[in-house]
Amino acid sequence: MPTKIRLARHGRKRHAFYHIVVADSRAPRDGKHIERIGSYNPNTNPATIDLNFERALHWAQTGAQPTDTVRSILSKEGVLYLKHLLKGVKKGAIDQAEADQKFEAWKASKAQKNEAVQSKVNADNMAAYEERMAAEKKVNEARAEAIAAEKAALRAEAEAAAKAEADAKAAEKAAKEAEKAEKEAAKAAKEEPAAEVVESITEIVEEAPAKVAKEETKEEPKEKAE
Repeated sequence: MPTKIRLARHGRKRHAFYHIVVADSRAPRDGKHIERIGSYNPNTNPATIDLNFERALHWAQTGAQPTDTVRSILSKEGVLYLKHLLKGVKKGAIDQAEADQKFEAWKASKAQKNEAVQSKVNADNMAAYEERMAAEKKVNEARAEAIAAEKAALRAEAEAAAKAEADAKAAEKAAKEAEKAEKEAAKAAKEEPAAEVVESITEIVEEAPAKVAKEETKEEPKEKAE
């Protein structure tokens, strides 16, 4: 039975991840499979690969043909390199110890490369984060300035309204005081003639006896003359 090592799609739309499976080459892509030997998630940076190394090596040695994407995965994980070394051991080109030594050296080199890649990714992520924070800080500062300006405008408007209200109250008070003064002046003007009349009457009353006496004095000489 011809077998293939391929990817079976899972996950939601535009966010797919894959199972690495061994299946009959005649079976549908996402149909029945013989064995699942790992998973592949391209949504992370770098892509996340979880592979059962021993089972992948077993199927590679027994003739299962990987698809192009799976071949790249197996190459990155060292499955194809170890298969090549074991083939050399089988042919007698190298011994097992040498094959193990070469594979360990390859793993150390791969780990160093992965660490460099991860460091670069981390640095890029940090740079992107700092850039986002700087942009967000500018936005926050602009928003704070806008809020401060709005508060200042509201405060100035409130102060102007308070001043206008105070001026209106002062004007109203002044108008009331003027009206009161006008009424008092009118009342005083009405009361003043009455006072003058009383004063005149008083003067007449006081002067009346003197006038009567004067008239009597004028009449007495006339009587004597008669």
